[in-house]
Amino acid sequence: MPHLSPELEAWLKKHNRTMSELLAKGFRPTPANAREGLAELTRSLVTARPEISWVADDRLHGPRHTIPVRIYHPARDAKLAVLMYCHGGGHMAGSVEVYDLICRKLARAANHIVVSVDYRLAPEHPYPAGVNDALSAATNMWAMLERLGLNYQKRLSIAGDSGGGALCATVAHMAQYDPELNIRNQALIYPSLDYTMTFPSITSNGAGYLLEASKIQWYFDQYFQNNEDRRKASPLHMEMTARLPRTLVVTAEFCPLRDEGLAYVAKLCSAGIHAQGLHFNDMMHAFLNMENLAREACETVYASIGAFLNA
Repeated sequence: MPHLSPELEAWLKKHNRTMSELLAKGFRPTPANAREGLAELTRSLVTARPEISWVADDRLHGPRHTIPVRIYHPARDAKLAVLMYCHGGGHMAGSVEVYDLICRKLARAANHIVVSVDYRLAPEHPYPAGVNDALSAATNMWAMLERLGLNYQKRLSIAGDSGGGALCATVAHMAQYDPELNIRNQALIYPSLDYTMTFPSITSNGAGYLLEASKIQWYFDQYFQNNEDRRKASPLHMEMTARLPRTLVVTAEFCPLRDEGLAYVAKLCSAGIHAQGLHFNDMMHAFLNMENLAREACETVYASIGAFLNA
């Protein structure tokens, strides 16, 4: 029977006790405390800072507005493939700054130029703003890299965790119908793929494991503000054709999004698309943001994504 790792379990007991005390005092979620919570979690538990050959902030010019990005080139003189990264945070939190160390490690492990996208967040910018930004970033990637004079190969892969994984999977779906947008691979880390919240793990892992079902519902209510069809917006329920990219999905046993990730891999395979899963029996959602408590699992994720992208 799977058990949460001892390090995460000890941390989680303290976290749940603290949250119970705060709720008893009237604490309620807001966009501000959701953002600060993710930032503080990551700051305190992702601390190793690898050096990267070249890192720069820039703006990617889309058809309607510019999108802030942070670019990581692990070997400035080498001509490398490109990986677009969309951070997690329930479509409400996270930023290129919060994910800086994570993207540094991904750039080194994958030996790719990583372009981290600072897409717009709900509730100020509800659906489909984040999707539009991610799609615009993928579509206008080459023009930006040319302008900066970087060495690159015109080979695009995409990756993201949690809500960022949802954005990537949605962009991959949209790219099926755009012959000008060729996405070779996607790597999704405990992605949110079913906005209807109907899979069993939403209930079985929906309380006591950091990302709670009630919090997911709140995130989605902030994201979808105009009575959108949430099933239609869910990557898991979108049409799958042969133009979908090779896909790697990372799942965690004690994550409420576990079952939709597993179902996505199965559906891709049934459609004849190369897809594989990487499952952790002792991890929970957001463990990549808790590296100091899950170092071996995080190292495996980075190495596995690197191997997958370079296969």
